[in-house]
Amino acid sequence: MSDGKRKIIANVPRLNDFMDRHGCSAIVARSGTNITYLSGVAFPGSQGRHVDFPDSPREIYVVWPRQGEPVMVLNNLGIARAWRDSWIPNIEGYDDYRTTAFARTAEVIERLGLTKSKIGFEKTYLSASHWEEFHRLLPDVEMFDCTELMDAVRWVKTPGEVDLLRRAADIQDDAYVEVFSNVGEGYTLREVHAQLVKACMARGAEIVHGLLNTSRNNVRYLGEGDTLLEKGDIVRTDYVSYLQGYPGHQSRVFVVGPPSEEQVEMYRKYREVHLMTIDRCRPGVRANDLFSFADQKLKEYGFSGAGSMVGHSVGPWFHQQQPLLVADCHTQIEEGMVVAVEPFSSYWHLQDMILVTGGEPELLTGKFDTERLFVID
Repeated sequence: MSDGKRKIIANVPRLNDFMDRHGCSAIVARSGTNITYLSGVAFPGSQGRHVDFPDSPREIYVVWPRQGEPVMVLNNLGIARAWRDSWIPNIEGYDDYRTTAFARTAEVIERLGLTKSKIGFEKTYLSASHWEEFHRLLPDVEMFDCTELMDAVRWVKTPGEVDLLRRAADIQDDAYVEVFSNVGEGYTLREVHAQLVKACMARGAEIVHGLLNTSRNNVRYLGEGDTLLEKGDIVRTDYVSYLQGYPGHQSRVFVVGPPSEEQVEMYRKYREVHLMTIDRCRPGVRANDLFSFADQKLKEYGFSGAGSMVGHSVGPWFHQQQPLLVADCHTQIEEGMVVAVEPFSSYWHLQDMILVTGGEPELLTGKFDTERLFVID
């Protein structure tokens, strides 16, 4: 893979180890998370739908053999982007009006000499008909679902991944500071949302999405309409800005000032719980224990509790990945994970991405000072 234009940042040694544990000769990636992870390419807009929709006529696959060179299979319309962004030098196009992606992928597997091997396919991202079609085209391949295998591979990050996540986090927080320093009473949520998206993209993000709502507006998603900012409003945010497929993902709290003493005190107590939860993100701690701790502390501090989740791992293409910090996830936190910690309660919502180390967790960005409640003048 020395001919690739970019250096591989995926955790290949961990991938090899997991493939060896499963006696696996190859992985066939289909989801956006694993396409981006193994190829380095994040497809925007309508092209992105071809890695999200299991019935897309323009599917994309990455065949990653345990031995030998990986191959990327995609519709001819995506080849230019793949050549520009991927570290995989072996890129094969197809015309979806003449053949299918799974037929071309089966040809690649045959050419690699893997037709009598054990191969992992993402069953959760293949339609039932396509799973059956692969089985028909490759009758001697032992197919197994590699979804959980790949989840576990991705959740321990390489230095290259951490660097991208840091840069994306800086973009996100710089945008927050810029926008909320220049808006005020009378702005609509739609106007603020548009400014945030623009500010992130102007700093290099390729894809931006997220939400903001005030304490008077309980529509959390697609609620960025004509509601006006008014004095006393608490503004909750939850945005994601992707840099080369990797997310900056922080949430910040703002108040249209001046704040009341009660708001200042509630923010102080909420942030204390947030920081205590971050501090407990250490190797060996279980995800469900982190959830229980945050939920209990929020209730002790006078909040309604943590809801259904207090955080999640992050990764390429889709920011919310396993392990999830929820009541029924017993996965142990590992050194090298990057976790977005967000024990939110109603419109009190801070979120920080942290790197799990052998000691204290490390914030990925310090560009936004959360010590004091940010006041919109």
